[in-house]
Amino acid sequence: MSKKNKTKQTVEKKLLFGKRNYKFMLIGIILITAGFILMSGGGSDNPKVWNEAIFDFRRIRLAPMLILLGMAVEIYAIMTKPE
Repeated sequence: MSKKNKTKQTVEKKLLFGKRNYKFMLIGIILITAGFILMSGGGSDNPKVWNEAIFDFRRIRLAPMLILLGMAVEIYAIMTKPE
């Protein structure tokens, strides 16, 4: 009988994304969350009273731009090559 030499092979586990990618993903998530928080509110407790706060600059312009910027950062984080 012949003995087989068993060699130990080290297998490296690589993550799908690099550290830089995960940082950009976190930044994108923070931007998207901030956009949704800025968009919330502006309702009225009394349905007979009209509240003009729903047409505020923060809800109409700023919040959607933050959400779109966060989505763009997420796409960049996914498409960037890991180091």
